[in-house]
Amino acid sequence: MSQERSEPTDPMNQPPGMLAHRVPDLGALELLLAVARLGSLGGAARELGITQPAASSRIRSMERQLGLALVDRSPRGSRLTETGALVTDWARRVVEAAEEFDAGAQALRDRRDSRLRVAASMTIAEYLLPRWLIALRAARPDTAVSLLAGNSAAVAGRLLSGEADLGFVEGLSVPAGLDSTVIAHDRLIVVTAPSHPWARRRRPLTAAELSATPLILREQGSGTRQVLDAALGGLARPLIELSSTTAVKAAAVSGAGPSVLSELAVGEELSARRLVRIPLEEVRLARDLRAVWPTGHLPVGPARDLLGLTRSA
Repeated sequence: MSQERSEPTDPMNQPPGMLAHRVPDLGALELLLAVARLGSLGGAARELGITQPAASSRIRSMERQLGLALVDRSPRGSRLTETGALVTDWARRVVEAAEEFDAGAQALRDRRDSRLRVAASMTIAEYLLPRWLIALRAARPDTAVSLLAGNSAAVAGRLLSGEADLGFVEGLSVPAGLDSTVIAHDRLIVVTAPSHPWARRRRPLTAAELSATPLILREQGSGTRQVLDAALGGLARPLIELSSTTAVKAAAVSGAGPSVLSELAVGEELSARRLVRIPLEEVRLARDLRAVWPTGHLPVGPARDLLGLTRSA
């Protein structure tokens, strides 16, 4: 004798709405298929890792949603009604289509995760990213990583054009069209070769003296140049303008003139006395280092993992 079950409702009396309101979810359809295959509501519940009361409640909810009686329950087990058998055939096709959808989405994720394109401004690319990328390689050995180094403006351009998945910049502000998070802090310092007259100064350099002196500088658009220009309210015409931190540092070491460089970039040269730090009063040249990505598109896959490594570091 069949146990009591809910009276089916007339779907014509249900309010109109989106398809998702009228069609059972995949979990309910998978449960119905398991009941059809096993002939037992309890067995279907165990296979899907839910309790029997939860399985029974889900079947009743599906019957109310469809306005159809799907399963006869009795002490000997559960069997599909004639209507339930027909609905199960449709459910099987829906679940198979969902499995195909899931497989396709996984293939797209695998393709996305097979590579990571990083764009970074020079200081971060040369002095911070290598250790983060080594750690990422250990976590994701199958991901091929490419690194494009350039100034902060170039990094923003690559992100906005889709040429990079994640970027790192050093400027004062976040370029338009990008979201960001601060990952580290940096300080710019004035350095010269030991032979330069500033190396024998007894008093700190003033901001006015620094701004009036031709310096070895990075190119326009670099984060270093932006911070320095904003802090000093203007700069003299550069003594030499170069496109990489390494080149600027080499020129300063050679004695060509003074420069302003990231503290991260000159630790070894200061320790070896190939460069000398010149104290500066009146102004502090600090800056935030940021990870950036296109607005509204949070990093996913390898890009998200790399971002996590920068935060843990």
